Amino acid sequence: MDGADYLGEPVRIAPASAADAADWTAMRGALWPSGAGGDHAREIAELLGEPGETLNLLARDEDNQALGFLEVSIRHDYVNGCKTSPVAFLEGIFVWPAARGRGVARAMVAEAEDWARQQGLREFASDAPVQNDGSQAMHAALGFEETQRVVFFRKRLA
Repeated sequence: MDGADYLGEPVRIAPASAADAADWTAMRGALWPSGAGGDHAREIAELLGEPGETLNLLARDEDNQALGFLEVSIRHDYVNGCKTSPVAFLEGIFVWPAARGRGVARAMVAEAEDWARQQGLREFASDAPVQNDGSQAMHAALGFEETQRVVFFRKRLA
């Protein structure tokens, strides 16, 4: 799959494979630092071994350098703000800072949208932490519309 141009050079978007595991792990660690210590490598091995209803993409430049990744799943449960079920859900997207603003995320999302349509899905959902203005801006730039804001609470019961 060919995506957008990155710094005037083509971006290659492809389904993740075992050969991508090290780059994918590094990018997951940058996006979700709490998953360090082997969790990301284990989850990637599970996704590669039994992908189920998921799409996992990596973007690379013409020198085969990893630029970003995207993970999408099909969710059958209720997804806030959606009117249909199941829906495609953007579980994670990451582009290295040096590659941002060049269409890499847009190219990966476009591939994911095509995949979701092929699955017969009519909605594509995602979420972002309330305090993550950068992620919210990226979602808006990619055509997502905000549907609601939520603050979760808990109370310990002794």
